[in-house]
Amino acid sequence: MQRIRLRYTKRGRLRFTSHRDFQRAFERALRRAEVPMAYSAGFTPHPKVSYANAAPTGTGSEAEYLEIALTEARDPERLRALLDESLPDGLDITDAVEARISGLADRLTASVWELRLDGVAPQDAEHAVNAFLAAETVQVQRKTKNGMRSFDSRGAVAALEATYPQPDRPGERPCAILRLVVRHVTPAVRPDDVLSGLRAVADLAPPVPAAVTRLAQGLFDEESGTVTDPLAPDREAVMAAPADRSGVA
Repeated sequence: MQRIRLRYTKRGRLRFTSHRDFQRAFERALRRAEVPMAYSAGFTPHPKVSYANAAPTGTGSEAEYLEIALTEARDPERLRALLDESLPDGLDITDAVEARISGLADRLTASVWELRLDGVAPQDAEHAVNAFLAAETVQVQRKTKNGMRSFDSRGAVAALEATYPQPDRPGERPCAILRLVVRHVTPAVRPDDVLSGLRAVADLAPPVPAAVTRLAQGLFDEESGTVTDPLAPDREAVMAAPADRSGVA
């Protein structure tokens, strides 16, 4: 059995697809591409697909990950191209690598998010960011299936900064962009929770919903404050494998 790890995106209007919608679209793509999938045992066999930390519905993403199991070996890049052709525009397969090292989910310890706040003045966004970072804790509430839950939105935030794009046209309304690095903790802290925290500490309330996009997710490096590529260990192991085999021979 061969295992392939894929990176995919949710762009444009398809950011509003739910995780279940994507599952159905991806399984149809597997059939169209005639991928030799491995199936689970039991009365209702289903393709062996493992999803890792999917983004919430309504948010875009450049860095979603999944793993599939095959009964026959396939070239990862050729498989990526076939699946990408079989999915609608906006759901794009951007990377593929053969799984050589276990624990993909363990490498997803943080995410990098971009939050576009249309109608928010730059100075207001910077003031709110400074107030949020200066606080030791920022309590927010979120409705769950068990009712309202209160938790700290500050502790999971590793970095938060505000940038200000230049307007394309004179008179265009202001816009602030927040770049957020958040650790994956329990309970999970989402970009919406950080926005709620900014509202709590500085009364920052964008006039329209924020456009949220995940730019990256992977292992968080505490020293550099960066999020590393979770597929890099598998890629390095694949590149090293021929040398290892020739050495043994």
